[in-house]
Amino acid sequence: MEDTTTFNIPADATVNDYVRVDFTFEPASGDAADFLASDLADIGFETFEQPADAPGTAMTAYVPAPSFSAEALAEAAAGSPFDTAIAYSCTFVPGQDWNSEWEKHYFKPIVVADRVAVHSSFHTDVPEAEFDIVIDPRMAFGTGHHATTTLMMRALLDANLAGKRVVDMGTGTGILAMLAAMLGAASVLAVEIDPFAADNARDNLALNLPGDGRVNIVTGDASALEALPAPADVFLANINRNIITADIARYAAATAPGGQLTVSGFYVQDRDIIEAAARAVGFTLSSVADCDNWSSMTFIKSLFNNYR
Repeated sequence: MEDTTTFNIPADATVNDYVRVDFTFEPASGDAADFLASDLADIGFETFEQPADAPGTAMTAYVPAPSFSAEALAEAAAGSPFDTAIAYSCTFVPGQDWNSEWEKHYFKPIVVADRVAVHSSFHTDVPEAEFDIVIDPRMAFGTGHHATTTLMMRALLDANLAGKRVVDMGTGTGILAMLAAMLGAASVLAVEIDPFAADNARDNLALNLPGDGRVNIVTGDASALEALPAPADVFLANINRNIITADIARYAAATAPGGQLTVSGFYVQDRDIIEAAARAVGFTLSSVADCDNWSSMTFIKSLFNNYR
């Protein structure tokens, strides 16, 4: 395992700069890789890659440079309950043209639920679909390729959003907020804590819904919900387990009685934890879905619950 005490990050590093951490697992263990990814997400890591032909042998994870902690990384790597040795090395990745990097290495056009085509402005071979979303992702989360984003998009497609007020907490690229507007939402508040990602979401909004005043992208955390002019009919949060459980009381306060809360960003085995936190603030479980061991859950707020 690398001695990260000698790994240096420039003092002027910004959220456009990243630390890349390459992990190996011996013996290979998909469960160990998934467990580690969950712990890394809790300490600020945003993007994870595993080799499609040999899952569980290696993983690469990215964290914004200002959020990197050698101590937290070492603790996460040492905390695996599986009988697997985890080694890793760190590399500083300066801010760059992330669109170009995604084009060369990661981002390919996809179709979600046979209804939504997601692609970037640099793609030429784009499949036709009912809804067309252009995403130039840089390093912001949410292109539809990750299982949790796909799960959230499917939940939106199943919901009746016509004339509804929507909140998208942790909007990332803005993909869910834009899809909500395309599905007829009357207003969408999209909240993103990372200023760089929020700017990326605004750029994507201009590509897809130029001049559409229904989507308002703000930079901030859950405290931004206090400025809502009216509670949401549909509240979305695709973040991670710890943030969801820590902020769910604020989600409840920002959701109208009878409103819908859909959350993702956690593993199937975390469902009991999420449900307990949701019930404590007046939500009742309506449905669950999963993809590649990631889960989404939809709750309904009691009609008689004015939890503020």
